[in-house]
Amino acid sequence: MPTTAPTSAEATRRLLVLASALFAVVIGQAQVLMGWGQSPAEFAADSDATLRVAGFAFAIWGIIYLWLMVYAVRQAIPATPETPLLKALGWPSVITLLAIGWWVPAAAFDWEISTIVLIFGALLVLLGALLAQAEAIRSLSRRNRDRWMTVWPLALLAGWLTVAAPVNLLTVVTGNGDLPGFLPPTAWAIVAVAAVAATALLVTARLRLLAYGLPVAWGLIGVFAAEQTRNAPLAFTALGAALVVLVGIIVLVFRLRPRSEQPTVT
Repeated sequence: MPTTAPTSAEATRRLLVLASALFAVVIGQAQVLMGWGQSPAEFAADSDATLRVAGFAFAIWGIIYLWLMVYAVRQAIPATPETPLLKALGWPSVITLLAIGWWVPAAAFDWEISTIVLIFGALLVLLGALLAQAEAIRSLSRRNRDRWMTVWPLALLAGWLTVAAPVNLLTVVTGNGDLPGFLPPTAWAIVAVAAVAATALLVTARLRLLAYGLPVAWGLIGVFAAEQTRNAPLAFTALGAALVVLVGIIVLVFRLRPRSEQPTVT
């Protein structure tokens, strides 16, 4: 993949990537330390009667934040060459990072509609950018730095948002009594689980990347853990979906890759 030295405009974009990543990480920690409003966990637990994720699953944010900082700091180093993927994913990542950062105060002060707009907006912008670069992503060699320091952190974030966004939506509509009545709550939860699993497989079929599907499987395991004692049918549906996602993404990434897309080591 061709590389060039960054122009002044590209250097500015890179600094904004770093600033937005720092904002996303710091604002979450500030809420925990300063205790303003309700925590994200309290927001999620407020109306989780339809679909719940076990608290331990949210520890994945530590891994995601760490990898996002690798992505952002690498760009801030002037010696890092400008690549087509850095350029294509830069602005979408800024929008996504700002959105997930602003989600924290939105949840803290119970701005429910804002949380839905922010989390779905972040997911759609980032996922759309990744899918638009699917061919370039598939062509990356195993040793290519863009694979591990650009695509992987952003795909991990997109994968987790794929789980978090419908959970956020169901939390809000359940709390407000707006869940449509033509299906029971468990059926809506199962629909959400199935949609998340299907999305994981469809996106992985395009990207051929484990990084997107792994957080989805992790989130579904979190649903299984949370719902075992409360809603066994939903819990075991989530467990089955997690297993399907895990097996599916492994097959898609390692077994069904066309020879023309097999990367060469560079």
